[in-house]
Amino acid sequence: MTLLDRFRRSEIEDLQTKRLRDLFAQIIPSNKFWTQKYNAAGVDPMAIQGLEDLPALPLTSKSELGDDQDQHPPYGSNLTYPVADFSRMHQTSGTTGSPMRWLDTPGSWDWFMQCWDQIYRIIGLQSNDRVCFPFSFGPFIGFWAAFEGATRLGNLCLAGGGMTSEARLKLINDNQATVVCCTPTYALRLAEVAKSEGIDLASGSVRALVVAGEPGGSIPAIRERIESEWGARLFDHWGMTEIGSLAVECIESPGNLHILETECIPEIIDQQSGNRVEASREDQSIQGELVITNLGRVGSPLIRYRTGDLVEADPSPCACGRESIRLKGGILGRSDDMVTIRGNNVFPSSLEAILREFDVIDEYRIEVRTVRSMQHMKIEIEPVASTGLDAIEELVSLVERAIKDRLNFQAEVVAVGSGTLPRFELKGRRFFRLS
Repeated sequence: MTLLDRFRRSEIEDLQTKRLRDLFAQIIPSNKFWTQKYNAAGVDPMAIQGLEDLPALPLTSKSELGDDQDQHPPYGSNLTYPVADFSRMHQTSGTTGSPMRWLDTPGSWDWFMQCWDQIYRIIGLQSNDRVCFPFSFGPFIGFWAAFEGATRLGNLCLAGGGMTSEARLKLINDNQATVVCCTPTYALRLAEVAKSEGIDLASGSVRALVVAGEPGGSIPAIRERIESEWGARLFDHWGMTEIGSLAVECIESPGNLHILETECIPEIIDQQSGNRVEASREDQSIQGELVITNLGRVGSPLIRYRTGDLVEADPSPCACGRESIRLKGGILGRSDDMVTIRGNNVFPSSLEAILREFDVIDEYRIEVRTVRSMQHMKIEIEPVASTGLDAIEELVSLVERAIKDRLNFQAEVVAVGSGTLPRFELKGRRFFRLS
C-alpha cells in the first residue's frame, strides 16, 4: 500500500476530488454556516464535480469567521453536529486579532493525528526518539496535536507545561530528549538560558527541532542560528488552529514546506483580485496568498479559506521524490503584517532575517508609527550583556546600514540595556503599529 505522502500527482488529485465531494455531502445542509453562505452567494456546492470547479465557490476570510462567532457565541455556526458531539476546544493565539474558538469531534481529532503521522514520517521520526514539548498546554492548539500524535506512534513524550525555562532544559537533559517541538522564538530563548546556565546544548542529546507558529523556521539566518546553538537539524512546520497541521519540510529540502495535499486542497490567489494565480508554463513558480480547503475536519471545516500567508510554489521536483506542492522558503510573510516605508513594502520576517544575522543581538522590538504623514520605523535591539559601549555603537551602525542596503529605507535603530525587552515562550510579539 502506497503511503499518503508518497501519492503520485494523479492519485493526489483523485483523492482530493473524492474527499471534497464527500465533505459537501456531510455538511450540507446540517452545517448552518456553509449552507447559509452558499445560499447567499447563489451557488450549489453539490454541483462541484472536480477541483477545476472549486473557484466557483466564494472565498472565506478570518473576519467572516470572527463575525460569525460574535453573532453566534461562543463557537459560531460552523458546526456540522450538535455541540454535545464535540470533545475538544482550542482557540487561536490572538496575535493578529481577537481569539477564535474552534471545536473538534473525536473524528476530526483523529484526522489531526493522521496529519501528524505524515509529518513525523516526513521528518524521519524514529521509534526510539524521545520528544519534548516545552509548551504551556493552554487553550492555544500549539503542539497539543503533535504531542498526542507522537504518543499514538509509541514515542516517549515529555510534557513541559507549567515549568520555567531552566526546568525545561533539565527535563530535556535528564531524559535525553532527541526531538524538541517549540516555536523558533522559544528555541532561541532556551539557547539563551542555556548559555547563562553554562549548558552546552550543541553537545547534548537533541538531534532535531520541529518549529511552528512563526515564519522564522524557514528564514536562513534564524534557522542557522538555532541549528548552531542546538547542534541539531531544524524542521519547519506550518498550520493554524482553524485549519489544522498541514505542511512540513522534508529531510532533503531544508527551508521549504511540503503541503499535505491528501488532507487539504491548496490554492494560490492574487491578493487584490482573489483570482487563482496560474503558471504560464510547467516550470514557472507562482506567488500569492495561500488559500486552504481542509478535507478531514468535517465537524468544523474550512473551505477556500484565505490564510493571509504569502507563499511561492516551487514546481521543480523535490529530491525526496514527493509530488505534493512545495513552498519555496516556507511562509514568506503575512499580508496583514506588511507595512510600506518610503515606498518599500516591508514584512517583519524580512527585518528579522537581517537582525538574526547579528549573533550579539539577544532580542529586538519593532515599532511603526506615522510621523508627518509618513510611516516611521524604530527598532530597539538588545545586545548580549557582555557587549562594550564601542561595540554597541558599531552594532547600531551596522544594523542601520544592513537595513538600508537590503530593504532600501532608513530605520531608526536604538540599543537598549540587557534584559530590557520581554522574552517569549510561545509566539514572539515584537512588531507593533502604534499609529
